[in-house]
Amino acid sequence: MPRVVLYQPQIPPNTGNVARTCAATGCELHLIEPLGFSISDRHLRRAGLDYWPWVLLHRHGDLEHFQAERRRRGGRLVALSSQAEAPYTDFRFHPDDWLLFGRETDGLPNALQGTAEARLTIPMACRAREGQGGVRSLNLSVSVGIVLFEALRQIGPSAGSDT
Repeated sequence: MPRVVLYQPQIPPNTGNVARTCAATGCELHLIEPLGFSISDRHLRRAGLDYWPWVLLHRHGDLEHFQAERRRRGGRLVALSSQAEAPYTDFRFHPDDWLLFGRETDGLPNALQGTAEARLTIPMACRAREGQGGVRSLNLSVSVGIVLFEALRQIGPSAGSDT
């Protein structure tokens, strides 16, 4: 089952919505600290509703602790970035992938993207270009849903679904 990883998320409702998606799919949610909020934040709890008991939540004190856990467990690190060129729809996902998403304000640092086995993007028709208008990126929780459900579609029901 792919794992969802949020690098230093900053907006509680986004993380709560991602947690709810992870609960619904049975996917682990990994949060790399520091977080831009308290895990007990009422907005975070509200967005996750009463699904928190079903969230397979893992908190990592920093990037190094996360990377150590990932190396221990294996699997590819797949970075999602509006700066990447390869569309997620052209990628073949594996059940042990770690789907890494960046901060809402500035995404993933280039150095962190450089450690990933793959860098993917979600194509947008009205994508912002340097010196031009347009949309910079999608909402974090929307992006997670798009990519996670494509990964699960590719992997099929053997990924851990109970249906």
